[in-house]
Amino acid sequence: MTPTESGATATGPGALTGSGADTGTAPRPGTAPAQDSGTAPAPESGTRWEPGRRFVLRVAGLPIETVHGLRCPGTRRWADAVLEEEERLTAAGAALSDPLHALVKSTTTGPDEKPGDTAVRRGLLTLRRQIFNNRLPADPEAAVRLVTELDPETGRRVAQWLRDRTRLEELRAGGADLLAGELAESRRALREALADDRLRRGLLLASPALDGRLDTYLRDTGPRPGNRLRKIERSALTYLYRTACKTSPFSTFTGIGLGTFAGDPADDGAALHTGEDWVSHVRLNVVVLARLTELILADPGRRQDLPVVLSPGWGRDADRIRYVRHVTTAGDDSAAVTFDAVRDRLFFLRSSGTLERLLEWLGGHRAPVRHRDLVDWLHREHGAEREECERYASALMDLGMVQVPVLRTDVHSRDPLRSYQDALRSLGAPWADRLARLLDGPADCLARYPTADVAERRTLLRTLRGQLLDAQRDLGAAEPTLPQTLVYEDVSTGEDLVCGPAVLGGETGRALRAVEGILPLFDLTLPQRITLLGFFIARYGRGGRCDDLLGLIHDFHEDFFDQYISFTSKRASFDDDGTYRPEENWLGQSEMKTLDRARIRFHEGMKALWRQYGETQGADGAEEIELPEELLAETAEELAPLVGHFVPQSHHVQLSRPPGGRPLVVLNKSYGGLAFPFSRFTHLYDGTGPDADPKAPGLSDALREEMAARRPDGAVFAEVTGGPVSSNLNLHGRLTDHQIVCPGETSSVPEEARIHLDDLYVVHDERAGRLVLRSRRLGREVVPVYFGYLVPIALPEIPRTLLLLSPSTMAPFDVWAGVPEGEAVNGVTRRPRVRCGNVVVSRRSWTMDAEALPVHRPGAGEEELYLEWQRLRRAHGLPDRCFATVFHPDQGPIGAKPVHVDFDSPLCLAAFDALVERRPGTRVTFREMLPAEDGLHLTSRRGRHVAELAVETFTTRSLPPSGPEVAPSCPN
Repeated sequence: MTPTESGATATGPGALTGSGADTGTAPRPGTAPAQDSGTAPAPESGTRWEPGRRFVLRVAGLPIETVHGLRCPGTRRWADAVLEEEERLTAAGAALSDPLHALVKSTTTGPDEKPGDTAVRRGLLTLRRQIFNNRLPADPEAAVRLVTELDPETGRRVAQWLRDRTRLEELRAGGADLLAGELAESRRALREALADDRLRRGLLLASPALDGRLDTYLRDTGPRPGNRLRKIERSALTYLYRTACKTSPFSTFTGIGLGTFAGDPADDGAALHTGEDWVSHVRLNVVVLARLTELILADPGRRQDLPVVLSPGWGRDADRIRYVRHVTTAGDDSAAVTFDAVRDRLFFLRSSGTLERLLEWLGGHRAPVRHRDLVDWLHREHGAEREECERYASALMDLGMVQVPVLRTDVHSRDPLRSYQDALRSLGAPWADRLARLLDGPADCLARYPTADVAERRTLLRTLRGQLLDAQRDLGAAEPTLPQTLVYEDVSTGEDLVCGPAVLGGETGRALRAVEGILPLFDLTLPQRITLLGFFIARYGRGGRCDDLLGLIHDFHEDFFDQYISFTSKRASFDDDGTYRPEENWLGQSEMKTLDRARIRFHEGMKALWRQYGETQGADGAEEIELPEELLAETAEELAPLVGHFVPQSHHVQLSRPPGGRPLVVLNKSYGGLAFPFSRFTHLYDGTGPDADPKAPGLSDALREEMAARRPDGAVFAEVTGGPVSSNLNLHGRLTDHQIVCPGETSSVPEEARIHLDDLYVVHDERAGRLVLRSRRLGREVVPVYFGYLVPIALPEIPRTLLLLSPSTMAPFDVWAGVPEGEAVNGVTRRPRVRCGNVVVSRRSWTMDAEALPVHRPGAGEEELYLEWQRLRRAHGLPDRCFATVFHPDQGPIGAKPVHVDFDSPLCLAAFDALVERRPGTRVTFREMLPAEDGLHLTSRRGRHVAELAVETFTTRSLPPSGPEVAPSCPN
């Protein structure tokens, strides 16, 4: 007996299109829409903008002074001296060209030509060519005699040039010994830096293989490591620069501080100090728990003890049972960061007597029903063999109609491993108790890990991996596997930080607000929101209402959106010549045309600025462009009808505070959404330590209270969790009073705080030109919010679609998109810095083909290669410190993050050079390090640290009053 045999037929998502056919069907791509959705009116006047009072500080684990020892200052001075003398001698040689040319003419053949004049003429021509090309002749003294005999003054000048050129050769010859001596000292400093606990603790988790090889390198004290050790050296350098020069939160590479803007409103004080007592917080990679659950579910014996429930949110649709099925694809366990991808689709089973009675029986139980109870009921009900009943029950589980939620990780769990053990013990089964006891070992490893030194941590990780593999073997795994990263570690700096409110106020606030006005240009989700609006209006009419939200989402994806995404994923925003390509507008929406017009307006403005810069650069040597207020204002006005009434924005910024220089705020990234700077780090400040009171108020409670005070009138915030996606990046404290529970999901929040999907409906607010999500039970608008760090595209379809009704946005800011590059100078193109007031939105950059980078020539010394790097830097005005990104035409950016390049460090240049494949089409972009070292505003006892602030701003606009809601236009 199987579900199919008993009359319950599974129908895949592709077999159902237009389940709401009685309400109309959206036009297919390429057909004319039934009606234009119209451009929404611009919001009424009365816009309020304010920065949030909190910020998250991201602190580089090591001070910038750590990498100073890797520089070779003497070699740098030598290279500068060589290149300066080369440039001087080149100019002097060019000045000698004319008098030498005159001497050549004086030996022109004629009736008075003397014997030997031809040889003199040839000698002069060769000498002239050699001096012009800045090369020494084979016999300098003979060259001086040759010229002096013809013209003593020119001979004197040639003699001086040749003496200076000889000294240049002597200067160049001294570079090898100088570099060798300083490299030995640099490697000593490198070994000292690589022994630092903050670097080694992070390296344990980021690259266990490198950590295992690093001690071999540290023990080698020879003047020049062998090839194998140099590979280790280059890899270690990459992590060292990441720890000292970047702020990407990962273990001890970057610490996390919590701060507030407080004090005198005019105070723009940004000087911060961090202590040494950083506190580690670790959690097991929840993918490990998902792997254990897979083994449990796959075992027929253990499965009998598991409590089962019907798929939450199931319902009837004529003679079919409708529910949401989740299909999980396991992530790559060999990757440093992995998660299981989940797809959700509306699924149908054909109703039958057996299935109907089963639904009634399961739904009538208050106490948990175990899998064995289900099999027993099927056996009693049908008198079938138990083996056949087991197959039927297992098929229902495989199809997702019956689920086992008890072993799922909740996104709000403070300690997922302990929660998993509690769930196992609640089963009351000997095997579950045994597995819970086996997990006591891993739990103890995690408890000891934060305070352990590097050697003990290494042992704990080895023990942890072994114990988890043993647990899998105990569950019957023939070939147990685990993800590469077993432990996620975040580190808090401990102290409360305070910045002056004017850091984001005054001129900065005005500039930041102006920049936010054009962010919708770059929002990757805005065309999708517009498309959903058009689909809704095509189906339900202007001012329409849909009560079957699940059916709407299903039809949207099946009938339209999946094809739209597939098509637009291949779209390039600009042609090769910089011509803008309009968005795909299958529904003929004026909103999409408005977006296109705004993009064209800004794009044309940037091209005009670029042309103007090219015309004036030679005159004033400008290194930056300022965005005109008119361009920003006009673009923002064009975009206004497409912008929501409540716009919470998150920015990652760096503050530049050079002595005596202009304070700058550098905008790194921008996201739309609530509490994004804080959500992933709530566990650091929610009292998760061993002695903490779990009921004591923490950061999550404070954020929930503050966010509730910001909710729009008549609305509530409700969290969208992303469903059963297994990733530590989605773990966080509870930050909203309500949670949207999608079909197939379970929730740990109290029932009164749950908003089930079938309680929600969507209406089109015609006056405001937006779709509004509302709750019948609450009688209020519901604003979906998402706090996870997985990008929305990685979420299942239902939560991903709900986020199109939320303030979540993704806006990679690129003012140069589509603006053709200027003419290359020796293969290098450059862009100036771009500012809006004192907010920098684009750093200075230099782009070149990888084949234009210096290469080591056979037979040349290391000092010659270093000299070539300095020649490149001087020729194009690159700063001493930059970040570089390597682009391959087929792969895109190589590496997840830009790498630090220090032109004063031959070791750094060698490590960077090893990353670059000099293949046709590969390009390298260098960007200035901003803030530069003299602009850093954060200090510790060790020195100055690179830092980044994650901040929030809130924009609230008045909405026109909505008209009365229409009656439901699709069945509930």
